[in-house]
Amino acid sequence: MSSPLSALMETMEVMMGMEEMVVETSKEEDDSSSPPGDTPALSPGPCTESGQDDNWGETTTAVTGTSEHSLSQEDIVRITKDLEDSVGLDCRRYFTLTLAVVLGLLVFLTPLAFLVLPHLLWPDKLLVCGTACEGLFISVAFKLLILLLAVWALFFRAPRAGLPRVFVFRALLAVLVLLFVVSYWLFYGVRILDSQDENYQGIVQYAVSLVDALLFIHYLAIVLLELRQLQPAFSVSVTRSTDGETRQYNLGQLSIQRAALAIMENYYRDFSVHNPALLTASKSRAAKHLAGLKVYNVDGEFPATPTTGPGNNAATGLAHSQSRAMIAAAARRRDTNHNELYYEEAEHERRVRKRKARLVVAVEEAFTHIKRMQEEEQKKAPGDVMDPREAAQAIFPSMARSLQKYLRTTRQQHCHSMESIQQHLAFCITNNMTPKAFLESYLTPGPTLQYGRERWLARQWTLVSEASVTSGLKEGAIFLLKCIDFSLVVTVKRIPYIQLSEEFIDPKSHKFVLRLQSETSV
Repeated sequence: MSSPLSALMETMEVMMGMEEMVVETSKEEDDSSSPPGDTPALSPGPCTESGQDDNWGETTTAVTGTSEHSLSQEDIVRITKDLEDSVGLDCRRYFTLTLAVVLGLLVFLTPLAFLVLPHLLWPDKLLVCGTACEGLFISVAFKLLILLLAVWALFFRAPRAGLPRVFVFRALLAVLVLLFVVSYWLFYGVRILDSQDENYQGIVQYAVSLVDALLFIHYLAIVLLELRQLQPAFSVSVTRSTDGETRQYNLGQLSIQRAALAIMENYYRDFSVHNPALLTASKSRAAKHLAGLKVYNVDGEFPATPTTGPGNNAATGLAHSQSRAMIAAAARRRDTNHNELYYEEAEHERRVRKRKARLVVAVEEAFTHIKRMQEEEQKKAPGDVMDPREAAQAIFPSMARSLQKYLRTTRQQHCHSMESIQQHLAFCITNNMTPKAFLESYLTPGPTLQYGRERWLARQWTLVSEASVTSGLKEGAIFLLKCIDFSLVVTVKRIPYIQLSEEFIDPKSHKFVLRLQSETSV
């Protein structure tokens, strides 16, 4: 009988065999299809669109290549886990939607069933419904219509995000509504269906009371879901782990997962786009400085020997003094690194100003050419007028080289493609914008939402918290929002209690008397 361990070993051997077959197949395809001089194409950065060429300002030649793809055991496990998680999220979302629809239908059909069942089961025994009873029908109809619109406005909205846990207050309201409707059905079955009550007006009043109670529950839902969180109670500090950019936000009484959702919505609006290329220079500089620094262990390199004597002691002392001198020289070289950093940053700023000046001149000349073309086209026939898209493509080559050099100098070339720049240029031409308005998107880094359309994909962020994500915010709570490249560190502080006092100022204290003397020194 095979044990679970042997079965696991067989599965691992099968995976290893699949990995070797994939690697060999990819190597054979690469050897047979690619020439010897070709190199694999680099994968785009986090802000790069698929198919983007970094040399769009100098050439439009498309360079293609083949790359080797292999799967390891960890990759197979990760892919399997991702597929399971995606299937689980989809099932949970559809299950929640189905449950909400079923509960909604039960709520809205219950009052109608209370009114219809007596006419179907014992119509001959019912008393005649008078004017007051018929007026209650109108009341039930309008109250159900109001309840339907209110439920649609509060609950049936497009979900903004997928949360890891259920919303506690919404789940409690759903359970409350379910228990409430079941209780009404039990009372209706025992006191009305079993006894076949003949007082139809009383049955209608019973259905009206159910609708009134449902309206009060909807009011409770508005208080718990919308009004409770409006008053600020906490101040959260959000810090990006890579560059230290920090923002402060005021939040109300929210759970950790809903506070994380509010922070993410503000992050895409307020934080500048995360550019990993800006961190590359500092990392390379630190690696170069560490490589030039040598550390000597005096006690470790010259261990004591069992033989003693004046010659041995003198040699050991000389070696120790030489080592200390080398350490001091290395420390002096390290102290001069700040000069290198200063001149490097000054040179970079000079290059940025130079590229910026060239870019501004090139864009102004291009927009001047556009105005000249527009004046000439006004004299032409309506069918010969150039489209804004065609105008953008016509003037783009005159500014493409300067723009690409500036983006490379500021390390933004991965965040802007040629297609996106042409679309922005056509947008500016259509709305008669100035060259400064066109350049603002490239001279000043914008918010994250301006660049990354794919950053709104589900399951991109991971919430890490020691406390339960369904618990409320507390003083000193800390949790993380992790992404692929960085993480957001969130620190919670309670807004302090503010005590205001009043100080009364007598209006008469502001009055003064100006006394003029008749005699002067003149």
